[in-house]
Amino acid sequence: MTFVFRTGFALFAAASVLALASAAKAQEGFGRLPANAVLVTPQGEILDYTPESGDVRMTRDSRGRTVLVDAWGNVVATVMGSGRQQRDAQRPRPRNRDVYTNPDYGYSDPAFTDQGYSEPGDVTGSIPDFRETTPRSVEREQLPDGMYSPPDENDMAALPPEDAAPQRESLPAATRITKKSSAEITALQVFLDREGFSPGVIDGKTGSNVTKAIEAWQKATGETLDPNNTDDILERLRFTGGLPITTYTITAADAAGPYVASIPEDYAHKAVLPHLSFTSTTEMLGEKFHMDEAYLRELNPGIDFTIPGTIIKVINPGEAKTGKVARIVADKYRKQVFAYDEAGTLIAAYPATIGSSDTPSPSGTVQVDRIALNPGYTYNPKINFKQGENDKVLTLQPGPNGPVGTVWIALSKPTYGIHGTPEPSKIGKTQSHGCVRLTNWDATELAKMVSVGTTVEFID
Repeated sequence: MTFVFRTGFALFAAASVLALASAAKAQEGFGRLPANAVLVTPQGEILDYTPESGDVRMTRDSRGRTVLVDAWGNVVATVMGSGRQQRDAQRPRPRNRDVYTNPDYGYSDPAFTDQGYSEPGDVTGSIPDFRETTPRSVEREQLPDGMYSPPDENDMAALPPEDAAPQRESLPAATRITKKSSAEITALQVFLDREGFSPGVIDGKTGSNVTKAIEAWQKATGETLDPNNTDDILERLRFTGGLPITTYTITAADAAGPYVASIPEDYAHKAVLPHLSFTSTTEMLGEKFHMDEAYLRELNPGIDFTIPGTIIKVINPGEAKTGKVARIVADKYRKQVFAYDEAGTLIAAYPATIGSSDTPSPSGTVQVDRIALNPGYTYNPKINFKQGENDKVLTLQPGPNGPVGTVWIALSKPTYGIHGTPEPSKIGKTQSHGCVRLTNWDATELAKMVSVGTTVEFID
């Protein structure tokens, strides 16, 4: 990150002294700030006052940086001069690059560790937008005490009787797609993505997710979309952001990460990682531009994605869908989530992985309890599913490759939620542990449009 200092070296030195004094004083309350810490505001300036220990708490963002946040989840300052890179330089690298051993990042986040169910920490804040021109981190923040109480696991009052279960709406059938080129299918996928009717990962291939998106779009607009009329689709794209493929210049921040060597399957191994970030620049760029990682490489043969300044071809997904969602319908049969506004108009739809035969999703109606971003994850085998041979409670750090991705929309039925995923290409094609799984970008878009109390109906 580049910080712009508005004064000369003398002012910087003076401010650094103030910041060091601030850090020394804060150690009484935080207990973890290193002696050489410099506190930098989100605007890139040295913090010129000492936060009171009762006013802020210390946590980490998805880039591995220590940050101070206030009671409302706002980032007050980033702690510089003692971050992950410095500690990594002092710590010997493990021979097995797949797993970091004994990470000590100087903080403890007990969120939900003692609550007895495996859902992410009670956090909230501004939600990241993967459609921005440059990547940015998602801050991990927490609601002030007293704003949320975990629901009683035995409280099923929110569920209506079976005879009151919501009914599935009929959708106009999509026209069968004839033999089209990868570029033509890409244009169709981009159009649907921009409209808020997600086809899942954009990969230039037809499939059930594309068909479902077309049918939802036709239901919402009352129009009929001919997926074989490429000229019409390109004309529509012209009014919604231009051509489906554009160019992008890889930045130094893109190349820097942080990244992890790989993400192990075993939750016990996941739990020792300092964060569950992307594993490569291509994985990060694929998610940023809603693309399948293999398709990104296919569009850019022979390209080294780790070199800043490299110009590559990427999908142009356009602006995120906006609006206020008053009602969500999770259709288990269609493997699709529908979002409606207060007038009952369908405004967005997303392919989803919803439950499994072993761990089915709930039936009936529940509500959104809270929205968490970049959440950690507490695995408790006594409450939820059994993963591998793990029989102990494990705390997994935040990151896009975490079990619930970058977003958790908690529902009023304990342990259930709508969330992101570390494997976007599998959405709508695999099973989940009872929750509703979307791509990280779709979960982000939906989370920006819902609020606490939004109704969520499950249709069998």
